[in-house]
Amino acid sequence: MSRRLLAEAIGTATLLSVIVGGALMAARLGGDDTARLLAQAIVVGCALGVAIAIFQPISGSHFNPSVTVAFWRAGTLTGSDTLRYVGAQLIGAVTGVVAANATFGDSTVAVSEVERSGLGLLGAEAIATFMLVLVILMLVRSDRPTLVPVAVGAWVAAIIFATASTGFANPAVTVSRALTSSEAGIAPVSVVPFVVVQLAAGLVAVPLATQMFPQPIDQPASR
Repeated sequence: MSRRLLAEAIGTATLLSVIVGGALMAARLGGDDTARLLAQAIVVGCALGVAIAIFQPISGSHFNPSVTVAFWRAGTLTGSDTLRYVGAQLIGAVTGVVAANATFGDSTVAVSEVERSGLGLLGAEAIATFMLVLVILMLVRSDRPTLVPVAVGAWVAAIIFATASTGFANPAVTVSRALTSSEAGIAPVSVVPFVVVQLAAGLVAVPLATQMFPQPIDQPASR
C-alpha cells in the first residue's frame, strides 16, 4: 500500500505543478487569452497522460478523489484504501501547487481570489467529471486499460479548453488550486460547490459503466 500511496501523491503533485506552473508561465509570457488557454490544455493533457502511464501499474493512477470514490462504489477498493488514496492525492496536490508557486517566485501559499460560481460552471463541472470517470471505467471494464493514459489526457485537454469552468473535474485539483494567486486559482468560497458536484457526477457514472460492462473491474485506473 505504501508504494501505491506514494505513486498517487507524486502523480497528483506532478499534475498540479504543471497546471499551476503552466498558468504562471502563460501569464509571464503574455499573449491573448485564447492562446494561453489552448497552451494550458495541451500542456496539462500531455503531462497527465505521461503521469498516468508511469504510475498506472503501481496504483492505477487515479490522481483524483472522484475516480477513487467511483472505484470504491464499483467494488474495487475498500473504504479504508479509498480514504488513504484520497489523503495521498490531497497531500500531493497541495505539494504540487506549493512547488509551482515557489519555482516561479510567487508566494509559496496564496489564497486565490478567482471566484468561480453559477449554475453554468457547476453544470460544466458535472459534465466534465461524469465523462472523465465514465471514460476510465468503461476502458478498464472492457479490458482496455492501456488506452487510459491517451484517452484521459485527451479528455482533460478538451475540457480545459471547451468547458465554461475550464475543466477542474477533480476535488484534489479544486482544493489545492485555492492556494495559488495565478489565474488557475479558485477562491475558497467556490471550492465546496465544485467538490460536491465533482463527487456526485463521478458516482452517477458508476451504474452506467457497470450496466454496459457487468464483469468485475480487475484494475483501477486514471486521473
